[in-house]
Amino acid sequence: MAVSNATLGWGVVALVLMALAVPWFLWGESGVVAGLPVWVWWHVGWLCLTAVVFAVFARHAWGTGIEGGGVDG
Repeated sequence: MAVSNATLGWGVVALVLMALAVPWFLWGESGVVAGLPVWVWWHVGWLCLTAVVFAVFARHAWGTGIEGGGVDG
């Protein structure tokens, strides 16, 4: 069974987004920006990035890794 480059690419993107979901490098950071802790701003940015990536995925690559791999396909 061959895996397409698109499937591998989107898999890597998903793994990177999952790895960045928890800001382990900000643990113990006590900085505050605009009245909120830095880690809250990290999550705001991460959620915006995730929303953009999902929109691109949904528009251009929906079905990648699913279609064409069945018994009939």
